[in-house]
Amino acid sequence: MAIYHFSGQILGRKAKQNPDGSWRPGSKAAAAAAYRSGSQVRDYRTGEIHDYRRRGGVAHAEIMVPIGAAPWLEDRELLWGTVERMEKREDAQLAREFNMALPHELNHTQRLDLVRGFVQTHFVNRGMVADIALHDPVPEQGQNSRNYHAHVMLTLRRATPDGLDPVKTREWNSKDLLGLWRAEWAVSCNRALERAGRKVRVDHRTLVAQRDEALQRKDVALARELNRAPEIHVGPKARQAVRHQRPPVSQVREVGAVRQRTPAQPPAKRVRDYPARDKGTRLDWLERIATRNDSELRRELEAITRRFDRYQQKMDYWERRITFWTEGHLKGSQFRFNRWKAAEEQKQRRQKAEHARKRFQQLVGLMKQIEDLMRLGGLQRERGRARIRELEGWARLAQPKARSRKAGRSRSL
Repeated sequence: MAIYHFSGQILGRKAKQNPDGSWRPGSKAAAAAAYRSGSQVRDYRTGEIHDYRRRGGVAHAEIMVPIGAAPWLEDRELLWGTVERMEKREDAQLAREFNMALPHELNHTQRLDLVRGFVQTHFVNRGMVADIALHDPVPEQGQNSRNYHAHVMLTLRRATPDGLDPVKTREWNSKDLLGLWRAEWAVSCNRALERAGRKVRVDHRTLVAQRDEALQRKDVALARELNRAPEIHVGPKARQAVRHQRPPVSQVREVGAVRQRTPAQPPAKRVRDYPARDKGTRLDWLERIATRNDSELRRELEAITRRFDRYQQKMDYWERRITFWTEGHLKGSQFRFNRWKAAEEQKQRRQKAEHARKRFQQLVGLMKQIEDLMRLGGLQRERGRARIRELEGWARLAQPKARSRKAGRSRSL
């Protein structure tokens, strides 16, 4: 079924530390644009040429610019080469990128229309230049056959008739705006699925929020389906670590804002102890989550089955009571020669028979709900088992292989 994914990041030049203690330059807009679009882009700042024309999986790439913007912004090399040259700082922020999962239930044209419409409405109409790239899965590289997704690189400066604005637009950094984009992406996906005649829908909220809403609507089946641990994303770096049998790179890192200054201590940033949280490779972690979800679902199905058996016994009991109070007890009436007492006894028998019928009908309704839960739980477990087999296949494909020629290369002029 369709899944929801909408994540963002800032591409910049901030240097990053390698496991051996050395430092490497941060991501570059020109290199990122070349890789995502499967093209060749020159970095005007350093003179490097980033060539990824031989990489596979790029289904479509184009640049969308606001109305009235400079025509040269539609050239990928000029656009990102200019961005690289405008930013002078070594730790400069170059671009904003969003990664969005595309419903595999749609065809290529429908997915392209979905991305274009969303990007035009929420990014380009605000003044951003958007470099979009649609990627199709490459099963030969161990990718999920339903992993259709899009990369959208956005400028941090507003597009003008003369080029890019000298000043960055800070209002685009709002968290409220990010929340709006996340919600609107779910709305856009659902509209596209509805137009395509698909019944599946996506939701940007957490599983807990969706489950609480289902319980408020008394949709027990949907709440049961949402009662699971969320999976994590296994990206190319994580798969590469498994392929080369490298342990996860876990460090104590500074995160978030600076702590409040105290008179006795200098200001310091909050730190997060990632080694203490390390759970192995992300692929192993994902396998454990899927296995745990399958085990919990199995236990719940066993409990539902036991409840089904108990309700079946109760139905048999009330069915016997109905027969007893409507048929069997008529022959043994002790007041058959006293009309008044016989009428009272008959009235009591009818009341007891009606009570037994109500209990029986209640159990019939509960049995239908339990049967639905068992059916949906069985289907969900089949999907979970298929997911586990898929992850096991990823692990086999990630085993060390002969090093192949890289799809892209960078050379200095």
